[in-house]
Amino acid sequence: MRELNRGILIAIEGIDGAGKTTQTRLIAEALLKDGFSVVSLKEPTEGRCGIKIRSLANDGRNLNAKEEMMLFLEDRKEDVEENIKPSLAEKKIVIMDRYYLSNIAYQGALGLDINEIRQMNERFAPIPDLVVILDVAPSIGHSRLVNGRREKPNHFENEVYLEKVREQFLKMQHHKNVQVIDGTQPIWDVADSMLNSVRSIIRAVGEVHGTEVAEGSPGIAGA
Repeated sequence: MRELNRGILIAIEGIDGAGKTTQTRLIAEALLKDGFSVVSLKEPTEGRCGIKIRSLANDGRNLNAKEEMMLFLEDRKEDVEENIKPSLAEKKIVIMDRYYLSNIAYQGALGLDINEIRQMNERFAPIPDLVVILDVAPSIGHSRLVNGRREKPNHFENEVYLEKVREQFLKMQHHKNVQVIDGTQPIWDVADSMLNSVRSIIRAVGEVHGTEVAEGSPGIAGA
């Protein structure tokens, strides 16, 4: 197993139906083949607060935006302490299927102060080495959700709301460590773009024994 000089945190973001879960899986599989220790995590979690958040999505958003935000924060605090920080301390690559930029976008679209959301999160949550925002139009995300799950979108997946969320995500594209990728490209093209960015970070961080990921390493399709 190849050991890094430190852990690396990658966050994959985007509106519902953008392809985050698929890309998280593909990138994790490719990095495991590269010989690295990888942990994939998804938020909301399956913990106590995460279950409450999922019930909001399925049964109705009966909390105001601030209350909703605090629920996400509590869920993330558990995830940070129990999963993210320990994995980073073990010098693993942690890939997040959603992280706190989702709160900036989703709760920001409801009118909360985006700078306050960021500050509340960054008081305890590690800042990612790379954030990839998969950008798709809400109509495409909506179609993927319906066709993929064969069920009606939940209360977080309204197209009008998701357009506001998408706008919030796109405002972040000039922030440090943020990369926006066209999520309508073929799955393998998206994955290769992401993998190139992750491998660049790995080279910058370096490995304990000084081995480097070579330029031009096989992409997803050839991994």
